[in-house]
Amino acid sequence: MNNTYKNFFIFFVVLMIAYSFGSFFAQRNVASRQKEEYTYQQFEEDLNAKKVKSIEVSQNEEVPTGQVTVSMSDGEKESFYVTDVNEVIQDAKTYEITYKVDNVNRTGGILTGVLPYCIVLLIIMGFMFVMMNRAAGGGGGNKMMNFGKSRARMQDPNVKKVRFDQVAGLHEEKEELKEIVDFLKNPGKFIEVGARIPKGVLLVGPPGTGKTLLAKAVAGEANVPFFSISGSDFVEMFVGVGASRVRDLFEEAKKNSPCIIFIDEIDAVARRRGTGLGGGHDEREQTLNQLLVEMDGFGVNEGIIVMAATNRVDILDPAILRPGRFDRKVAVGSPDVKGREEILRVHVQGKPLAEDVDLHQIARTTPGFSGADLENLMNEAAILAARNDSHFIRMEDVRKAFIKVGIGTEKKSRLVPELERKITAYHESGHAILFHVLPDVGPVYTVSIIPTGVGAAGYTMPLPENDNVFNTKGRMLQDIKVGMGGRIAEELIFDDITTGASQDIKSVTNTARDMITKYGMSENLGFINYEVDADEVFLGRDLGHTKQFSEEVANQIDKEVKKIVDECYADAKRIIEEHMDVLHACAALLLEKERINREEFEALFDKE
Repeated sequence: MNNTYKNFFIFFVVLMIAYSFGSFFAQRNVASRQKEEYTYQQFEEDLNAKKVKSIEVSQNEEVPTGQVTVSMSDGEKESFYVTDVNEVIQDAKTYEITYKVDNVNRTGGILTGVLPYCIVLLIIMGFMFVMMNRAAGGGGGNKMMNFGKSRARMQDPNVKKVRFDQVAGLHEEKEELKEIVDFLKNPGKFIEVGARIPKGVLLVGPPGTGKTLLAKAVAGEANVPFFSISGSDFVEMFVGVGASRVRDLFEEAKKNSPCIIFIDEIDAVARRRGTGLGGGHDEREQTLNQLLVEMDGFGVNEGIIVMAATNRVDILDPAILRPGRFDRKVAVGSPDVKGREEILRVHVQGKPLAEDVDLHQIARTTPGFSGADLENLMNEAAILAARNDSHFIRMEDVRKAFIKVGIGTEKKSRLVPELERKITAYHESGHAILFHVLPDVGPVYTVSIIPTGVGAAGYTMPLPENDNVFNTKGRMLQDIKVGMGGRIAEELIFDDITTGASQDIKSVTNTARDMITKYGMSENLGFINYEVDADEVFLGRDLGHTKQFSEEVANQIDKEVKKIVDECYADAKRIIEEHMDVLHACAALLLEKERINREEFEALFDKE
């Protein structure tokens, strides 16, 4: 603040000097201009020449001085100062000219003349003082001064904290993290037996599975300060800023220990070193180096536990994953059926449900859904219920929300030619028959020929019986056959094919190639991985991916893929030909109702 007052004083002195010089020269210019323009002698000459029409005398406080304004016959006006206004009045009487004498002009002292200027100066000075004060205090007007400051936000202690009982579906993950809570609450009992308190916990898992929520729950259970920051908040375009922010973050954490630092999306700052164009001087690498030192360097950070979350653990630097930095790696995956049902029960709190809503069935129909997906599903169902002026969420609202979230919004108003509707009906019926007949991929949940927002003319949705931890060769072959059902139905009925099966072909090809190259499911190629590395290219380490096998092997892989596809195609065609009556009946029912459920579809097989 001393520099602020010093700058303010210098600015004030310079402003006053400039104002004094300006006023002095302005007065001199005015006086000289007035003397040059009109004089008393010229006034007398105009009187003799009878050019003066009227006179107005304005007396000063120092009587008899004053200012005389002369109106000429041609309409012009002139003014001049005199030391004795009585002489001018006498001249007006002599020449019989109309004159007017104003009252004495009292200036009111120095305040009247100087006060307006003082007010303007005070306003300017006040504005400059506020700006300098904000700059010195690190306000928003001086962001350049705050680049090195950490942007971590400490959780407000008055805000309601998250507890473990509010985190559903992650039982093993919570059990593992409860040890961290014990470390923070009772570090003494661990130190007594020589245990080293973990310095870091890395939460790894797909987006939306609850990694951030788990970190908040740990802080809430331990009742310690919780600092949260994103990995991208460390890195700026200015070299050294990220490292400075890391230092400032840990300095602030030391003042509030024991505490938790949570870094979300840590892969933004902790990518593998030596993979950028900047080499060792890259700003991101300097930030990572400082983070490594703070977590386990020469400094001591007792009572500080660093938690981080990422869904790209494969690209993190090995140095940050070693023991002593991130000691624990907690995998947070997608929930199973039981976990999804528990999560749904959490998200339906405060939402009125109708009697037909079955959370267990919803959990079964949502394999692969994360906690965030399930929350979004129930929110969309609530929005649909409110849009329909309903006071309860019905199962139909959940079904529509599931279609909207998983497939896309149905475009019922779209005009589709009758031939295309018929082709779509047979196409989806072909998929549905294979879903029903093949034992490991069904049963069918919904079949529809209503266009969706993703460009699909229709869809067939299965209802998995349970969540599978791994896939089998038989199930993958059945997935390939199901993907071919639409194209086969088009061939059998219309003796022609359309572009509607393009996505099916892509999925079938990828599955067959993965069976050969990734999972070793080929008798001829054996138990060898031929997968081409699909990870992103790291500039500086390798500029491209090369095949780890010969052209002869590549040719053999192509033959094996085609063999699998051809065999599955023949088997799927045979199954559909055996159920031609169901194919026609299902297509006719779809053309009539546009969407049918499981019961309506399975009734067609009962009739057969």
